[in-house]
Amino acid sequence: MNKYLSILFFFIASFAFSQEQAQTQDSLIFSFSEYLGYVKKFHPIAKQAELSIQIGQANLMKARGGFDPKVEVDHSRKKFKNTEYYDQLNATFKIPTWYGIELKGNFEQNQGDFLNPQAFVPDDGLYSAGISASLGQGLFINQRMADLKKAKFFKEQTFADREILINQILYDASIAYFNWLQAYTEVKTYERFLTNASVRAKGVERSLEAGDKAKIDVTEANITVKNRALGLEQSKVKLMKAALDLSTYLWLNDNIPIEIQDNVIPDSGIETIIDEVLEISGLPLTDFVLENHPKLKSLNYKYEGLQVDKRLKANRLLPIIDLQYNFLTQDPDIARSFNSNTYKGGFNIAFPLFLRKERGDLKLAKFKLQDLKFDIDNERITIQNKVLAIYRELESFETQNQLIGEIVDDYTTMLNAEERKFSFGESSLFLINSREKSLIDSQLKAIELQNKYLKAKAKLFNSLSRDLENL
Repeated sequence: MNKYLSILFFFIASFAFSQEQAQTQDSLIFSFSEYLGYVKKFHPIAKQAELSIQIGQANLMKARGGFDPKVEVDHSRKKFKNTEYYDQLNATFKIPTWYGIELKGNFEQNQGDFLNPQAFVPDDGLYSAGISASLGQGLFINQRMADLKKAKFFKEQTFADREILINQILYDASIAYFNWLQAYTEVKTYERFLTNASVRAKGVERSLEAGDKAKIDVTEANITVKNRALGLEQSKVKLMKAALDLSTYLWLNDNIPIEIQDNVIPDSGIETIIDEVLEISGLPLTDFVLENHPKLKSLNYKYEGLQVDKRLKANRLLPIIDLQYNFLTQDPDIARSFNSNTYKGGFNIAFPLFLRKERGDLKLAKFKLQDLKFDIDNERITIQNKVLAIYRELESFETQNQLIGEIVDDYTTMLNAEERKFSFGESSLFLINSREKSLIDSQLKAIELQNKYLKAKAKLFNSLSRDLENL
């Protein structure tokens, strides 16, 4: 009878395996690289990161606008009771340059019965061409120059910040994928052991009918089936939550969120490709260059921008000395009509006596630099220690995975041996359930350990704050 029972176990287990294979063939594997490709291309945060680059370029364009040539026309006229009090036209063309110097061309035409004497010009108008310069404040650095320099640093900073933003969203998406994989593997594990428990319960029922087993053995077998079914149901809830969490990272091109379907499954062979997908393959600790880290790059560009601010504040300790000189002529077509005997010029000098505002601004600028320097030093050692810890953690996980694999194999061997003894009537259902419970716990622990190992790989990717170029 025990021989027929063993044959029955074999055929039912084979049928369950073939059913599982058929179900797997109907499923669609959603690979890790394909998933991250969708996240990087369509996720709103990834698009927001790309938008920051455009903001930096627009900010640079705005700063360059401070050096755009300008045309100004000022026309005013007053006429009352058939009397033309004045009709004044003043047109100016200005070209700002880098070092506090501005080139200027001007045309002035005034007429009327009540003009200010200094506004008298020839009937055909008066032309002037000249230059204005700041010899104190604004000579080597002014607000226009500072804005442009800071905009260039800000543009480079946005590239580094973009890498950080995309890296973070890819890291968060990776964690969701690993949790989905863990939940899916746990469901498959419980399904397999539920099938085994069901096969065993049916065999015990047949043995009861043949008079080889007691009714209490059937009760024990059914309890095991219910326990496995309960574990399966709980794992299915966990899988449903993990799939929904994964779906929050999946979008289409038109900002339409999508949801993972039941026939879509994760890639179980992810361990062989994760280094290649996350582009951390062949990346030893000795090749890690701390200064190339995007976070430090971003902070350094910010530091450079504050340096420009400090220079601007220091420049404001100088006196204001603005000079301007313009050649005057009635005939701009004749080059020799410009001479030093006809000109309009002047200067403006101003200097605060105590400079309290200027000195206070300079001190604040220095304090900001010092504060950011502390942040940079702290961030540098934090990144360095974090990367070092993750490398050490990955080394430990390799040993742990090897040990848990050996433990699972040993528990499997013990269960198989116990089932053989049971088929010969030399064991009990209690011992088989006990062996199987230990095997289930070890396999779940192995699944959890695999999840931690994959997350450690993702943490290494996240700690480097790198973008993925091959997606």
